[in-house]
Amino acid sequence: MHGRVLELLRQAEEIEQVVKSARSEPAGTLRIATSLPLGLHLIAPAITDFRRHYPKVTIDLRLSDHIVGMVEESIDLAVRIGDLADSSLLSRRLSPYRLSCYASPDYLARYGAPEHPDELVGHETINLRYQSTGQMFRWPFRIGEKEIEIVPSSPVVVDSSEAVIAAMTAGAGIGMAASFMAAPRVRRKELVPILSDFGVERHNIVALWPQSRSTNPAVRAFIDMLIERL
Repeated sequence: MHGRVLELLRQAEEIEQVVKSARSEPAGTLRIATSLPLGLHLIAPAITDFRRHYPKVTIDLRLSDHIVGMVEESIDLAVRIGDLADSSLLSRRLSPYRLSCYASPDYLARYGAPEHPDELVGHETINLRYQSTGQMFRWPFRIGEKEIEIVPSSPVVVDSSEAVIAAMTAGAGIGMAASFMAAPRVRRKELVPILSDFGVERHNIVALWPQSRSTNPAVRAFIDMLIERL
């Protein structure tokens, strides 16, 4: 029964996409699923420019760290960190980003900046605990030709990357964050990059969409805009 329901959903979606693809101009509702950090820092800022170019498109943005069923939820486009197991989805890797350490000017004025990851043991740190697994985030560093990982003994542990950013900005200590999340605070001089020579680059932000959406003008246009912006 479940398989039959999914098949009916797919057929209905295919009909909808045929109608949308017949339009030369992007129009209709574009349903996007992504995680909270990517949504806040990458997707939401792109929406204004996108709708300025394509005012006939309405955006339905769904933010969740849980992986949704794209067919069941009628999702047109998903943007995630990491690959999904569903090989039936089409995908495109987006721009790389860096994982680096940051701290507030106030914290650095009080305690100074470490010059090597080994010196983190003498500092206050803020770490992330994954909600999905309960595991602590392992901080990666590039030292010479090798990448190592450490789990600092942090007096502050949170289960949201947004909370890591907020705690760092408030002067609670040193944390690690993705460059696309920290960049606005760095520009406002609320955070300062540290240990930058040991930062690592990641290439795992991926846009995913069902085969049925491959001819949807709104999906193609939004992916093109993400590639251009990133």
